[in-house]
Amino acid sequence: MNKIFLWSITAALAGFLFGFDTVVISGADTKLQQLWHTSDVFHGSVVMAMALWGTVVGALFGGIPTNALGRKKTLLLIGILFLVSAIGSAFSNDPWTFAFFRFLGGLGIGASTIAAPAYVSEIAPPKDRGRLVSLYQFNIVFGILMAFLSNYLLKDAGENAWRWMVGVMAFPALFYTIIVLTIPESPRWLLSKSKVVEAKAILSKIDPAANIENLMHELHIGQNENENLKKETIFLKKYRFPLMLAFFIALFNQFSGINAFLYYAPRIFAEAGLEESTALMSSVGIGLTNLIFTLIGVFLIDVLGRKKLMYIGSIGYIVSLGLVSIAFYLKWQGMQVPIFLFLFIASHAVGQGAVIWVFISEIFPNHLRASGQAFGSSVHWILAAIIPSMVPFLFSTIGPGTVFLIFAVMMVFQLLFVIFMMPETKGKSLEELQQTILNK
Repeated sequence: MNKIFLWSITAALAGFLFGFDTVVISGADTKLQQLWHTSDVFHGSVVMAMALWGTVVGALFGGIPTNALGRKKTLLLIGILFLVSAIGSAFSNDPWTFAFFRFLGGLGIGASTIAAPAYVSEIAPPKDRGRLVSLYQFNIVFGILMAFLSNYLLKDAGENAWRWMVGVMAFPALFYTIIVLTIPESPRWLLSKSKVVEAKAILSKIDPAANIENLMHELHIGQNENENLKKETIFLKKYRFPLMLAFFIALFNQFSGINAFLYYAPRIFAEAGLEESTALMSSVGIGLTNLIFTLIGVFLIDVLGRKKLMYIGSIGYIVSLGLVSIAFYLKWQGMQVPIFLFLFIASHAVGQGAVIWVFISEIFPNHLRASGQAFGSSVHWILAAIIPSMVPFLFSTIGPGTVFLIFAVMMVFQLLFVIFMMPETKGKSLEELQQTILNK
């Protein structure tokens, strides 16, 4: 188990780069718009959102290298993309060059949401799978916290503080690229490529006491040597239910407003009447709240299960987003909005944040797992690109109160999805889940 944990946390460190890269731009947000004199629409849709469009492309096509090259090589490629993105962004002198290098980092984020959860889910025992795959989400929020803290510490680094803010990510990216070389390839992927000897060697390391032949037989359930399986896609009628599950959990994740908030946290706090320094410090508090409640979610996901955490998170979303909307409508000033947003982040961290990548990695059959994750991840990131890019425009037209009200209403629909459609996946092997979900 120690080896499995070490390999899992190593692969999951891709999530740290994901979280850091997603949020670090928030500290440079207003400075870059002033520096390059860009309009709200251009700044939101190009400068700020280009990384998210890269994420969409990475999510759409990340399943290709994950399937063809393997989980490990794809994770290595992800580290390189983050490294190049950080260095290039820091040395950019115009918005288009900056956007290009941010796009490369986005490619890394999108691909990581496929390769990292797939890798961990395929090496983890059923009873610990939720907790181990959740390490990816834990690293995302740890990266978010470190980005908020980094931005706060670098805010007085001179006229070019923004270069340090976006460039500092080169250090963790280099570290990750090196350590990912130490993990083995996923045995399930090796079996899918008929590399039985290599798979057997890795399986023996995962559990030396296990009956390797029986375990290999279990891994072949639903992964028969039937050539027809190799021609299947996730869009066949028999895979409609897992496809719908991936679609809805990804859609509701973004219609909570989580990425819009993380990208524009200092701006949202400023809208609520907080000064710039206080807004940045409140952002650090958001990151810390996210980390604490993600740890709670990671601990509970294999105890309470995925569905109960989604119940808790959905109700918390509705209450917190409703309060934020009211606060903006009634023009409450001071710390009320940050407190309500802390509740929002806590609800996300213990619910959707802890569950989404675990759940999507569990609901597709072995031979279509990367493709299924690519689909769910693509839905997630297309919306994550569209919604935050609209925030500056929507805030200046319909106002933040209405924006947060829309998010709150969408979370009512998420609660209905959890009640009537979402299955529990706790404690079952991937092969058992394949049989259960496909019979729905």
